[in-house]
Amino acid sequence: MTRQHVVGSDSGQLDLVIVRMSTLRYYPALIGGATLLAVGTTYLLRRGRKTPEQVEKERRLRISLHGRITDGTVIDAQEVTQEGHDAIQMLIYQYDVAGVSYEASQDITYLRQYVDIHTCKVGLPSSVKYNPQNPGDSIVIAEDWSGLRTDPIVSGIRRRELEAERKR
Repeated sequence: MTRQHVVGSDSGQLDLVIVRMSTLRYYPALIGGATLLAVGTTYLLRRGRKTPEQVEKERRLRISLHGRITDGTVIDAQEVTQEGHDAIQMLIYQYDVAGVSYEASQDITYLRQYVDIHTCKVGLPSSVKYNPQNPGDSIVIAEDWSGLRTDPIVSGIRRRELEAERKR
């Protein structure tokens, strides 16, 4: 493609300058941009989505690290069975935050190594950790924290087991 420009010179004459512009110089940038777009799209589509178990584990750990503690009561511990699925272990508890009463449940199926639902003491006080920005988001037990009140001898033994596992 050719363009013509009229340019003034120091002597006052007008000179005609022919500028040749090639569209070929834009092709490397277009190819590079298209490649980056294709790589980015592939990355976004191929990266694995988190499973519900991973999302729940991250939520428990976040509340365990940054949550506030309040007193609560374990109301019930149930094992719910659904047709064609594994049994789900649920811990139902209640707690109060700023004059508002909350009743919540926590799926403790994947925390079986930390708590036995059949020996869980219902009706006894417990500690509840909750998200300060959303007090309805709470836990009673996580991988690194438990609000359940247990026998001091048993909890001491369990604490030593956990410390031994961490040292390995």
